[in-house]
Amino acid sequence: MKKGIVVLLVVLALVILISPGLIGRMAEKSVEENLNWAAEESGALAVTSENFSRGWFSSEGQHRVEIQNDKLQEALGSMAQAQDIGPFPVLIINTHLDHGLFAVSSLARDNGSLTPGLGSAVSTLSVELPDGETVELPGSIYSKVALSGELRSNYVLPAGSFEEDGGTVSWGESDIDFSTNPSNGKVTAAGRIGKLSAGDGADLLEISGLTFDANQVPTKYGFSTGDAKVELGGLSVTSNGVQAGGIKSMKLDASTTVKSGLLSGHTVLELDSEAIPQFGEVSVVADVSLSGADAEAIGALQQALKTQGPNPNPHQMMALVGDDLKQLLATGVELRFDQLDVVLPMGTVKTRLDFKVKEDDPATFEWTSLLLATEASADISIPEGLIDMATQMNPQMGAVVDMGVLQKNGDVYEMKAEYAKGLLTVNGAPMPIPLGMFQ
Repeated sequence: MKKGIVVLLVVLALVILISPGLIGRMAEKSVEENLNWAAEESGALAVTSENFSRGWFSSEGQHRVEIQNDKLQEALGSMAQAQDIGPFPVLIINTHLDHGLFAVSSLARDNGSLTPGLGSAVSTLSVELPDGETVELPGSIYSKVALSGELRSNYVLPAGSFEEDGGTVSWGESDIDFSTNPSNGKVTAAGRIGKLSAGDGADLLEISGLTFDANQVPTKYGFSTGDAKVELGGLSVTSNGVQAGGIKSMKLDASTTVKSGLLSGHTVLELDSEAIPQFGEVSVVADVSLSGADAEAIGALQQALKTQGPNPNPHQMMALVGDDLKQLLATGVELRFDQLDVVLPMGTVKTRLDFKVKEDDPATFEWTSLLLATEASADISIPEGLIDMATQMNPQMGAVVDMGVLQKNGDVYEMKAEYAKGLLTVNGAPMPIPLGMFQ
């Protein structure tokens, strides 16, 4: 019995004392793999390792994350309304890694852990500006490298603020958990971002807070599926003491899945705006579903659009994606708006839409085939006050009512439309569509 205890203690001592040195390299490799994998997935980042110093129980390292994408630089320059925004700042990640099956040395710092794994790390961030100046970023990232190679991280940001060039930026306490696993490509993220404000005395941007929870898993088709929930407490923009607009609240709940090669998705959006000057408050509720979309065709379309780049030529784009788009439609797809309500000061615009393309033979599918294979329906209700306002702004709007496209029912105007096999019916009146114009 005593011999067994002695053997157990010796094994435990070996694990604690010897494993850090043996496992250190594995932990470092796992950290690098996760960073490089994230860079490759983004398609716009490059990660380089610098100044790595490996000890027996712990290591110190630095990684530089740079944006290396001409198309992204062009897009950011366009957003900044600048011809040349110059070199991008570089993100610097400094990491202290405690390694071993049980990272004993991590207990000497905050958030240390004896959870079995390859290591436990703490990282700090800074930004290197093009002129060489380095700006320290607040907060720390506490990470654990699991035996599987998965990197689980927690970003902790205490409340704080800073002032520069007459402007003030302040933020509330934030806490974000995220994990990456290069072996299966799964990414998860969840957390809470505290109140954020930025102003210069004249203009002020305020975000009340943000919470989110998301997970993504790559598919063999070149895109990822998963779930995402986002809730924004509010966003407001003030200019010279006058509110210029904003959002009272926003909730988004979205999910996508692939089964038997078919993509399905469901999204619910709820948004309430602040009062728009000279108009009032606006709210939107949308419930959208996609089903039966050919996943392989979706992946091909996505890749083609990436190849095309920003601001593509419409004719070139159709030549590039035309066959993939036909494949997507020929295999059948359905898009539904079960609810699309826009609440305005003069009433609520209610919309229900259902767009379905029946499965057809991809080899013979043409755009005229699309018209014959499509079934659609629309149910729309518009408040009388909005129609009156639109008619005052454009008298031709009255012709839509005179033609019977919109029919009055109490204090709203309604339209019920159905389409099948080239025949469009609006409020019971048939309206044939000349198919020859699409040939």
